Amino acid sequence: MREHDVISWDGTKIRTWQAEGDGPPVLMCPGVGSGPESWPSLADRGGLLSWYMRGTMGSDRPVDERNISLDDHVSDALAVLDDAGIERCVVTGWSMGVTIAAELALRHPERVAGLLLVAGAPGDSFDAMLPVIPKTVRRFVGNMGTRVLKQAGPVLDSVLHRVPVTDLTTFLLRHSGVIKPSSDPKAVTNAVGRFLQHDWRWYFTLALALGETRRQDLSPIVCPVTLLAGRDDLLATTESMAGPVGALPQARLRVLPCSHYLPLEAPEVVSAELDLLLDRVRSVDFATSEAFTQGSRSDT
Repeated sequence: MREHDVISWDGTKIRTWQAEGDGPPVLMCPGVGSGPESWPSLADRGGLLSWYMRGTMGSDRPVDERNISLDDHVSDALAVLDDAGIERCVVTGWSMGVTIAAELALRHPERVAGLLLVAGAPGDSFDAMLPVIPKTVRRFVGNMGTRVLKQAGPVLDSVLHRVPVTDLTTFLLRHSGVIKPSSDPKAVTNAVGRFLQHDWRWYFTLALALGETRRQDLSPIVCPVTLLAGRDDLLATTESMAGPVGALPQARLRVLPCSHYLPLEAPEVVSAELDLLLDRVRSVDFATSEAFTQGSRSDT
């Protein structure tokens, strides 16, 4: 894994990371506070690159702390692509990173060859949460709950920063309903270790800012899209994910017996679906290439 810093539009230093080795470029749009540990099947895949969200895991907070909107995250994604010299690639996102990936495709379709959207709704994230709560109050409950957790940030810091990540911790987490037992214990340990060290007030500040994004209209997107949804996801209902994607011309939907932490619970599926998406993108690129279309005209 290689890491280095890039400078985004407002001068904020963004820490980017890239997997070693060769492979087709794939940009990963992170969920709030997530890193490569959240993607055990992809983190060592050559060509994969991503970044740490503003103020987390090596990326600086912006001087103007209001610069954490969807616009800023899309600008960070473009800075990462430009730094790597990548004009166009497949883009993936998990959790609230789905909102960033979708917005990148909407604003810059020439940069996005395909989309792999995992366990996240395209915008209006609070409305997508908590399927056990009546839909009429989900957005309010999700938003207010996140605000309460933000205020409790210092208390969460004092507790979570001291939690030892042991085999017992991982076992309890995997059998708590938050992450399913199908996940690999070592992968969960790696993901949880750094995650618990967040500044939790800032973490929920990021979540609130990105959660204010309205539901995105994905109808202009024409590139191949794959959506992986968790049947038992408490943070993004299947309905909230499938609704905006289902009518797209090149959409593929797969619902798995997973929670919100689908990349940890079904890593082989995520890897296989990415390979399939890359094949679909190559097929579309070939079918729309000038050489192919000229050959078709000459045969008529």
